[in-house]
Order: sequence, then C-alpha cells, then structure tokens
Amino acid sequence: MVDVCPRPEGEPVTLFDDAYAKDPHPALAALRQAGPAHRVTSPAGIPFWLVTRWDEARRVLADPSLSKQQPVDQLPPPLRAALATQMLLRDPPDHTRLRRLVSAAFTPRRIQALAPWIERIADRLLDDMDTVSESDLIERFAVPLPFEVICELLGIPVADRGPFHAWSTVIITGGATMVDAMSQIVGYFRDLLARKSAQPADDLLSALVTAGRADSDARVTGGGRAGDGLLPAGGGLSDDELVGMALLMLVAGHETTANLIGNAVYLLCRWPDQRKRVLADPALLPAVIEEVLRMASPAATSTYRVTTQPITLGETTIPAGEQVLVSLLAVNRDPQRFPDPDTFDPDRGDGGHLAFGHGVHFCLGAPLARLEGRIAVGRLLTRYPGIRIAAPPDKLRRRTGLLMHGLEALPVHLRGAP
Repeated sequence: MVDVCPRPEGEPVTLFDDAYAKDPHPALAALRQAGPAHRVTSPAGIPFWLVTRWDEARRVLADPSLSKQQPVDQLPPPLRAALATQMLLRDPPDHTRLRRLVSAAFTPRRIQALAPWIERIADRLLDDMDTVSESDLIERFAVPLPFEVICELLGIPVADRGPFHAWSTVIITGGATMVDAMSQIVGYFRDLLARKSAQPADDLLSALVTAGRADSDARVTGGGRAGDGLLPAGGGLSDDELVGMALLMLVAGHETTANLIGNAVYLLCRWPDQRKRVLADPALLPAVIEEVLRMASPAATSTYRVTTQPITLGETTIPAGEQVLVSLLAVNRDPQRFPDPDTFDPDRGDGGHLAFGHGVHFCLGAPLARLEGRIAVGRLLTRYPGIRIAAPPDKLRRRTGLLMHGLEALPVHLRGAP
C-alpha cells in the first residue's frame, strides 16, 4: 500500500492496496484530475514518476530523450548478458536493428495467415471445457490459448513447456524469486537455441538463429505458424541477443494476450447489450477488442523509461535520471481524450488508445494479440452465448504487481440464457 499526495493541500491517494487490486480506476482518476505526473513508490519500494494524462503520455512514449536502457549490473552475469542486449531495454540504433530482424514475422498479413491454426487451438480448448458447466476461464482458456500459440510460433517443444507459465508469472509480478525464474528461462533458451543452431526447424527461433548466416536466406516456410516471410539476412543476432529476444517474445507474447481475453469476456458479461450485438453481428468483434484495449488495457503501465534531461509535463518538471512509467489504465480513460470514458462503447471509433504504446517501441506483437483476442472471444461466444460470471464482481481480484492488468481468476457459468 502506497499513499500519494497529488497536491500539498490534497487528500492522499492510496495505490496498490486491496481496494486498488479490485478496481484501480477511482485512485487513478483522482491522480489524473490532480495533474499529469506524480511521484510514486512501487510496492517493492522503487520510486518513479507515473504519467496519468493522455496528451503527456503520448509525448513521453515518443520522446527520444527518455531512454529505455536500464541498469542490470546487480544481476547474475549470465542473466545480465541476456537482458543488457534485449530489444525492450535498448534505444536506437541498437533497438532499430533488433526490431528489424524480427518485424518481418509480425506483419499484419503474415499474422492473419495464422488465423485457421489459432482457431483450431481455440476450438480444442473449448472442446475440453464442454464437459463442465462452470469453469475458471482464465485457467482453462485465456492463458493456455496465447501460451500455446507463442510456444508453437517460437518452436518450444511440448515436453518442455510445463514450467514456463509459472516462470513467466513470477517475472511479470516481480516476486522474490523473479531473478531465479529469469535465470531458469535464460538457461533453457541457451540450450534450446544451441539445439536449433545444430538442427533448425520450421519456427521463428530457428529463423532468428540462421538470420545472420551469410550463406542462408533464413526463410520461415510457413506450416501455419510463422508464415512464409523472409527474415532479413545479414547483421544477425548475437547469442546473448537471441536469448534476450526469445525471453521477451515468450513473456510478452502470452501474458498480455491472456489478460486481453479475460478482460474482454468480463466486460461483455458486464455489458450484456454489447454481447448481444456481437452475437448478432460478429463483424463488430474488431471494434469490441479495440474498446477492451482502451477500457481495460491488459498492461497496467508502460515499461520503464529514464529521463536523460529534465522534462516538464504540465506544471511538473521531472529531473534527469528519473524513472518514468505511463499509467495506461489512467490515460486510456482520460475524459479529455475519450468522452464518457467509463462506458464500454465499441462504437466510439479509433480514439487512439495507448494500450500498445506509441512511437518506436510500439508493441511488435499488436497484430497477433488483436487476432488472438478476436478469435478467442468470437469462438467462445459462439460456443457459449449464455456465458455469465459465476461470482460477484466485487469478489474478483486483479493480478498483483505493477505491470499487468488482468484477473487472477474468472469463474463463469458456460451455459445460460443469453
């Protein structure tokens, strides 16, 4: 629990307590009303600045004077080497080179080609749920669908996947065993990438391993997975860069999408008129997913940036050398940008939500997340049009931690009157 006093004469706003875990929006709205940026301390005791208004957030996310590079000196050497070269923690021109090497596999056209394969995964998971009338949608559907998709895309063998989600959850929530979990994943990827270097397969990691070989055109040949795109040849990834990229894609590639699916089902159950509209016209699904991204961003905040010079936001000047986070939950409900922001309205159109960020670090996996969200929600509603939440809304809890915004569990009755 952390109290923030937005103004000297103002009442303190409490963050990260039980009330915040159930519904963070009242506290964030109070901060947003008080000003565009606030000095905050995380539950782990780390001080940072939290940006709470849309205009200032968009500026911060695109401002090259805020660096993505973070100190990793305190980490064990093998982990330090992988994270120091990770794309998420690099600025241009390093970031530009790293992003270029993987962006060809994530274009909207190539991602759309994965739709039939993702539909088959969704249908199989729903088949497994058919024998029960009540289920935890997070555990049985929202998590396993994107987890299986990213593991298949990367080429992680089925037999190796058991501990990965547990490790990923620890990393995202920032628990006491986070460094150990990251070290376990990094060690695994070093071994897996060595195997793929010796025996490349039809997957994205194999393509990344071979991307820098002068005698290879590094084709990813399809098979309903990474598509048939050509990864750029030359200027390939080092061993540490490969491990860092694999770690980033695994964690980012399923945690946020699982939250997106769970948040979408929650909102459609809470707004039954909108659910009925989607059932009558599935063509509304893309607009529904965009409104979910705005109203219940699967990431609560951006990742850290560091000011390399003072920056003034409204009447607040943030000094150089300070950590800055954007509250995506706050800025995506900024009434100056989104009229009636607490209403779930898929008809509001493209209001410019920042759920995927903005600028050069805009989420590379956005097309895949959108596609998985549309397929997951569409297949689920088709199979269970009467789905409804099986617990009082005030009993549902959001995941702990600073970064993610998703439900710990979502018990649902699968069948009932639509």
